[in-house]
Amino acid sequence: MNDLLKPFSLEGRVALVTGASSGFGRHFAALLSRAGAKVVVAARRTDLVQKEANKINASGGQAMAVTMDVTSSSSIAAALDEVEQKFGVVTVVINNAGITIPKLLLDLSDDDWNNVIDTNLNGVAFVARETGRRMIAAGTGGSIVNIASILAERVQKALTSYAASKAAVVQFTKTAALEFAQHNIRVNALCPGYFQTELNGEWFKTREGQALIKRIPQRRTGTLEELNGPLLLLASDAGSLMTGSAVIVDGGHVLSDL
Repeated sequence: MNDLLKPFSLEGRVALVTGASSGFGRHFAALLSRAGAKVVVAARRTDLVQKEANKINASGGQAMAVTMDVTSSSSIAAALDEVEQKFGVVTVVINNAGITIPKLLLDLSDDDWNNVIDTNLNGVAFVARETGRRMIAAGTGGSIVNIASILAERVQKALTSYAASKAAVVQFTKTAALEFAQHNIRVNALCPGYFQTELNGEWFKTREGQALIKRIPQRRTGTLEELNGPLLLLASDAGSLMTGSAVIVDGGHVLSDL
């Protein structure tokens, strides 16, 4: 391997990806495997992540699937116990699990609000807390990457709970980074803009979707591959002096005219 690329290697690391059954999480899991990590794919539905683990193993990587509800501390601990028996201590965490319930604030029920905050904010905190405890106990150090959003900085109608949760994730990232730094654990946030996935591809073809794209300075949405470099930078030793950062990848969207 070229010496310049060696710091990006995750050889010998155990990497956890939450919300790994689709979209960003599925892509991140495959990427981390290609970078050399043993990958743990986690979600509430084990059948979906087991398919992803099978794909990684079939391609020559090492992966395992675990059932994990990120809103439950006991579920997180049980999943990590299982991981440690097979792969060892998780030292790279991609806190990707998240949901959105797109409704106007006046139409949001208490359950709607709580479900988004529980998954997007509490889930990030609970997973970071438990994996951090285990890294400290093992003396390994590590890297935690929390997936936030450009909606941590800008706003969009009908996404009050989502935007609030992602803004909180960015501030949580900074505070956790400060606390964990003495243990050689880095905590950073990745803030994607709009990327086309199987879930939103058709919407971007609509008039509303095309109008949104025109407001992006680069006049396009991102491809998942364009998250590879930023994610590996934060997850690997290539970003060894980065902690508490919130890295925006959005084609300049947050810079657009108001």
